Amino acid sequence: MAIRLSRTFILRKLHQLSGIMPLGIFLLEHFYTNSKALAGPADFNNAVKDLQSIPYILFVEIGGIFIPLIYHAVYGLVITVEARPNNLHYPYARNWFYTIQRVTGIILFFFITFHVLNFRFGLIPGLNTLSVARNPGQSFEIVSREFHNAWIFIVYVIGITATVWHLANGIWLFLVDWGIVIGERSQRLTGYACIAFGIFLLAVGINAAVAFIHPGGLLAGFM
Repeated sequence: MAIRLSRTFILRKLHQLSGIMPLGIFLLEHFYTNSKALAGPADFNNAVKDLQSIPYILFVEIGGIFIPLIYHAVYGLVITVEARPNNLHYPYARNWFYTIQRVTGIILFFFITFHVLNFRFGLIPGLNTLSVARNPGQSFEIVSREFHNAWIFIVYVIGITATVWHLANGIWLFLVDWGIVIGERSQRLTGYACIAFGIFLLAVGINAAVAFIHPGGLLAGFM
């Protein structure tokens, strides 16, 4: 007997899957590359050069990043519009997580648009006019100059925090909704693991951002 799947079911599953692969994988790579700034401008610039030397990089970006990102963002907004938060009636942790996941999704829609237009294309009027991708030899200087603007740095701290939350909680939702983690105890333990992963990833992301304005990042003063 064939099982007929609804269009909404399929779209939601694709939305979840795109958030893990390729977008989650790309985020980890992005944080890794940004962490090269801890070793100084030369290492970061070389890392950007290596990325830009990937064969057919434009097609990789379009198929592996931009298309999944646009789908995930747009359908995420559809889910957010349809959401019915019930925190006031049922103030449990998971109800708050449900709401925060959608709030961070809205934040990310605007943050990622700003980030891509600013550093990938250099199209934000009054700010950066150089594309990091097209000027890899100046990439550290471009990012550093932007991050020395306190307001821009605050925007990125908020964006990084929202991104990490959205991914860490999204991983838990993916594991539960796809039936990979079953049972109350296993779901609770997995939730703790995702929180620990999120805290670690947030520290990595913030430390990498600080490295663009303070050599060696947050830990430099303790080494």
